[in-house]
Amino acid sequence: MGKLATRSQYTTIPFESDKVVAVETRYDVLGIGNALVDVLSREDDGLIEEMGLERGAATMVESARAHAVYRRLGPGTEVSGGSAANTVAGVASFGGTPAYIGKVAADQLGGVFRHDLRAQGVAFDTRAADETEPTGRCLVIVSPDAQRTMCTHLGVAQRLGPEDVDPDVVAAARITYVEGFLWDEPSAKRAITRAFEVASRNSRKVALSLSDPFCVDRHREEFLTLIEEVDILFANEAEITSLFDTDFESAADEAAARCEFAALTRGAQGSLIRTNGSVFEIDAVGVDEVVDTTGAGDLYAAGVLWGLARGLGPRTCGELGAIAAAEVISHLGARPMVPLGELARQLTGD
Repeated sequence: MGKLATRSQYTTIPFESDKVVAVETRYDVLGIGNALVDVLSREDDGLIEEMGLERGAATMVESARAHAVYRRLGPGTEVSGGSAANTVAGVASFGGTPAYIGKVAADQLGGVFRHDLRAQGVAFDTRAADETEPTGRCLVIVSPDAQRTMCTHLGVAQRLGPEDVDPDVVAAARITYVEGFLWDEPSAKRAITRAFEVASRNSRKVALSLSDPFCVDRHREEFLTLIEEVDILFANEAEITSLFDTDFESAADEAAARCEFAALTRGAQGSLIRTNGSVFEIDAVGVDEVVDTTGAGDLYAAGVLWGLARGLGPRTCGELGAIAAAEVISHLGARPMVPLGELARQLTGD
């Protein structure tokens, strides 16, 4: 890495325990994010309008509104989720060794989240919160055209702080991956700062997902500075054009000028990877039916990160991301139903 060592705006938290040197690499990818339980339900757009939600966007709500939306939902599926958690679960499905840092409560949903993630092969040892707030949840409304509208109550997830970042875990991970949603909370910003600092001192890579165009709108100036600290950037077309306030091609140029590796997704048009002055256009993988786009970007990131952790080339990394995204949009939910390692072997020949 190396960029962080010469910058100071986000690198001012002194923790003596951060002074570690990784003697071995235990994890391919460490994800840091909002630990949420996803509640997925198929509904028509009338409910989205009735509840005053922005179709296709993520809306942050207080507890009372989250309960009101939940009461209006029909039968659904409840699974552990959150953007970075989905990504590391995808890395595990590829056969990688991921870890996760996120905040849950010592309640039933918190226990479900912890068990689910560990059962998928993800190391997750963040201590449960002592606060009375519940484990966070994301209500995902899937429209008939597979578009997803998210209504999120963070609960105790928003209490993630620098004290939750285990420096030994960061130092032992090839890549630390952070979701942009965390930037909404001051304590989570400090957690990101600490993780980036530890990664920098141990010559590890850091990756950032911009997460959502409305998130970019809220933090544009800070994100423009933050991506200077990032080795690997993930964004979709709406997010990257919003960040740079320009067309996609120009925004891709801007991203490539700032980051070592930029992976930019465009839905059915595939994705674009820019790295070391090279451009790689990656085709989307077709599916018989798009059932639910929830987690498509998260699983795309999983494929790319797993490929990078294995030292694979940019095009192969992008193709692995496309494979993972195609698998997850072919069914309801943001976690793969088929081991992604099996699909990857068809591409890599391993």
